[in-house]
Amino acid sequence: MTKVQIKVNDNGSFRVTGDVELLDGEGKPFPAKPAFSLCRCGLSENMPFCDGAHKGKLQSVVRAPKPEGTDAE
Repeated sequence: MTKVQIKVNDNGSFRVTGDVELLDGEGKPFPAKPAFSLCRCGLSENMPFCDGAHKGKLQSVVRAPKPEGTDAE
């Protein structure tokens, strides 16, 4: 099984890669894809997938916390 990775894109979507099954609220699966982007702004006309509607309208930069006891970035 491929490791799943979810990347929080700056000012944009959640990018999902790896062997993951995406289900709707009733538990029904969306067509499988090796990678896809999920909307996090609520403006997409192709929900739950990102269609780029956020461009220029979403400002969000999320960073993981630094490990304790280090100065690593």
